[in-house]
Order: sequence, then C-alpha cells, then structure tokens
Amino acid sequence: MKFRTPPLKRKLYKLMNEKMTIENKIKIYEQGLEKYPKSSIILGNVLMLLWIVLGTLGCWFFHPVVAWIYLVFAIIMVFVVLRKLVCTDCYYYDKWCCMGWGKLSALFFKKGEIEKFPNPLGLKIAPLTYGLLSLIPLILISISLIQKFTSFKIVILLLLLLISFYSGTVGRKKSCAKCKMRLICPGSAIK
Repeated sequence: MKFRTPPLKRKLYKLMNEKMTIENKIKIYEQGLEKYPKSSIILGNVLMLLWIVLGTLGCWFFHPVVAWIYLVFAIIMVFVVLRKLVCTDCYYYDKWCCMGWGKLSALFFKKGEIEKFPNPLGLKIAPLTYGLLSLIPLILISISLIQKFTSFKIVILLLLLLISFYSGTVGRKKSCAKCKMRLICPGSAIK
C-alpha cells in the first residue's frame, strides 16, 4: 500500500515552499515603511498634478490642441498605464505607498505577482513618460518664447524646471529611502 500525504498537509507544504521561494527571490527592505504618511502622499500628488498642469500650460503657449493632447497623454500614462505596468506587481499594491498609487491600482486592476516586479515594459515606459512630461513642455515653451516673449511664460518655465528637478532628485530619494521595494526596484534612487 502506498502512503499518500493528506490534502491539507500537501497544501501547507505547497504554501511553505511558495513562501520560501518568494523570500529567496524577493528581497524586501524590512526597515521600509509599511504605510506612508497621508501628508507626504497628498504633497506628492499635488506636485504631480502641478507638474501636469504646468506642462499643459507650457504646451498651451505653443498651441491649445497640443496642450489637450499632452494633458490626455499625461493623465492616461501616469494614472492608468503606469499603474497597471508598475503597481500591480509591487509590494504596495492596495497599500499606501509614497504616492498612494498602490491603492489606485487596486481600484482598477487585479493584483499581479511580486515575483514579476519589475515589469520590463513598465521599466522602459516609466522614465520615458516622466521625461516627456518635462521635455515636451520645455521645448514648446522655449519655441513659444522665441515667438513672443512674456514674463508669465518664464515663470511657468521656471516652475516646471523646479518641479521636474525636485521630483527627479530630492523627492525621489526621500521616497525611495523608505520604500520596502528599494532593494529590487531598478528605478530606486537609493541603492
């Protein structure tokens, strides 16, 4: 007579093996925040929205149709596409990450697998998207300044440069320093 492991015991072994495999593959930064403070989440989102608004204004100086295209592109890429490609496989899925986007992605998409983080397509598209959020309006404001100089355009240009710089350096380093995914995230500013 052959000995068979009871079904409940088999499930327990399977779960334990899966957990050990995940722990061996995924290195979570244990000192990272489980939940980011709401104040930093609000500030991060206000800055992101301001970045998009300033970029849209910068494009508007060039042509209103370009501004509408930029606005739609920015909203779809930042709040939908990147949330699907990056956030669904993240530790912070359905949690309060530095931007609250783990919660946002949980509203629209099913949970992915942390072992698949980071999604290679998301890794390519994220820096390109954030780069374009600054580059396109900066180029168009510059062209528009050549066409007609105004101090308002200069103010928008400077604010856009400041927010882009802050988001890409100081803000990113602060967020990454406290992130549980910082050890495996290729986009982490802290290594």
